[in-house]
Amino acid sequence: MNIPLGFCLLLLLAGCSGSMSSVHDYTNAQMDFSAVHTVAVLPFQNLSADDQAAERVRDVFMGMLLTTEQIYVLPTGEVKRGIALVGMRSPQTPTTEEITKLKNILKVDAVITGVLREYGTVRSGSAEANLVSLSLQMVETQNGTTVWSASSTKGGISMADRMLGSGGRPMNDVTTQVINDLLDQLFE
Repeated sequence: MNIPLGFCLLLLLAGCSGSMSSVHDYTNAQMDFSAVHTVAVLPFQNLSADDQAAERVRDVFMGMLLTTEQIYVLPTGEVKRGIALVGMRSPQTPTTEEITKLKNILKVDAVITGVLREYGTVRSGSAEANLVSLSLQMVETQNGTTVWSASSTKGGISMADRMLGSGGRPMNDVTTQVINDLLDQLFE
């Protein structure tokens, strides 16, 4: 079997391309999402190397969710007050009891928690590009049940980045793309 070397190289580069798609994780088919009018977005868990990244991504997410005009998003100061009144030790990973207490204090229909898995620059050889990976879940506050969760990863090193040596898209573009993907999954 004689396969041209250029063809093999092209397949290898395509397989390693950095533009990743998202995977739709979970939607509770029994949940009436039209009943969710107000949400509190809790601080995101940060697994990236950038200490401030989770807070930045949460702020962008809250702004973009608010601009959909589908759900009212409580301001961060109100959420912080609720967290203090409930006495949450780890607002990134609240217990079911803490979530149901938030319902009474903040009068929210659901809370959204998140895990920022990746946020930064990835390198391969001479190519580099920005990468963001975020997972979100919505928990309804009536009984603390998770009703929706999704993950998205965008950015990374594309074949064009490898071939042309470009630096990929700016971090704010990649962050916006990840959040748009998650919002599309939430409102589909």
